Amino acid sequence: METDDPQTGIVYSPSELNHEARIHLEAGFGRVWVEGEISNLSRPASGHIYFSLKDDKAQISCALFRSNTYGMGFKPENGMLVRARGRVSLYEARGNYQLIADSLVRAGEGLLRAKFQLLKNNLEAEGLFSETHKKPLPQFPLRIAVVTSPSGAALRDILNVLQRRWPLATVRVYGVPVQGEEAAPAIVKALEAVNRHHWAQVVVVGRGGGSLEDLWAFNEESVARAIFASELPVVSAVGHEIDFSISDFVADLRAPTPSAAAELISPDQRVLLQSLDSLGRRLQQRMQSILQRLSQKLDHLAHRLQQQHPGQRLAQHRKLLLQAKQRLLLAGSRIVPERRRYLQDLARTLNAVSPLPTLARGYAIVRDTDSGITITSVQNVKKEQALITQLSDGQIHSSVDKTSKQTLTRK
Repeated sequence: METDDPQTGIVYSPSELNHEARIHLEAGFGRVWVEGEISNLSRPASGHIYFSLKDDKAQISCALFRSNTYGMGFKPENGMLVRARGRVSLYEARGNYQLIADSLVRAGEGLLRAKFQLLKNNLEAEGLFSETHKKPLPQFPLRIAVVTSPSGAALRDILNVLQRRWPLATVRVYGVPVQGEEAAPAIVKALEAVNRHHWAQVVVVGRGGGSLEDLWAFNEESVARAIFASELPVVSAVGHEIDFSISDFVADLRAPTPSAAAELISPDQRVLLQSLDSLGRRLQQRMQSILQRLSQKLDHLAHRLQQQHPGQRLAQHRKLLLQAKQRLLLAGSRIVPERRRYLQDLARTLNAVSPLPTLARGYAIVRDTDSGITITSVQNVKKEQALITQLSDGQIHSSVDKTSKQTLTRK
């Protein structure tokens, strides 16, 4: 409840009022951009920067702490027109209203660079620059798409380099404006068309050099996302070697110039021809070495074949056969008489023990007809038993009528 009575109303101390005022200021404003001319610039040993931003009617105190000074790309000076981004606050100890800046860029190009850095940080945080998403380029591309101005020097440079290095490639140009408001949408549509046509093996996107404003189409988020979404590998070739664009970070490969892009995507035919010549010589040397080795092997095999020729082997076997025949004849002339005498001795011995002479003197041998067992006793026969009686000149078949036992006595 407000009151004019100092006894009943709320009474603030200076520090309390400044504290309340700071809270209300910081809560009432988000981050804001303020453009003005630098004045009262101070750089104490802490590394912080203190200055004022003024126009022709007012000024505001600013503080830029050391941690936010890195990467500005310029040195602030009095009289410089800049834009500061930060939050409105109040320095409680002195009651000074001020802007706590977290970013400081030069007005004009500086604003573009701040926008560039902000988009770069956001896309990098999303992972669009990650190496894991980079696609490899074909080693020998035969179909190349180029997204650029059809009348620009960049296209002529690319075609000249490809004609010199890799004339086997066919180039299809997707003509687009490369600066101005229409450039970014046209580039996006061209990249979509390249992927939809499924003709190219690699895509070059870019243009020649220029100011930051001239190159800005390749810093647009829509172009960056179209490059990232491409199924085909994309080479970014924007500006000169010192120029970097958002497209460079998203692309699968960044080339410092359009000419360099043509060199990076194409093999050098002269190097290939030299390599082919070298390989041809090595192949010829290798073939000669192989042929020489095989020729030596063939000579060796021919020599072995000559030694093992069937005719020669037959001649060798014929010689061995003749030698064996001679040895056999010699052995036969010696062994046959010996064997003949030995056989005669055996015949005489056999005749001496043979029963035939005994049978010739009137004796006989009686055997059982069925079993062939020699009968040596009347006890071994029975009535009607069939017998065979062997005489010296034949056999008698008979059967037993009766038997009588009789002991023979010598007279």
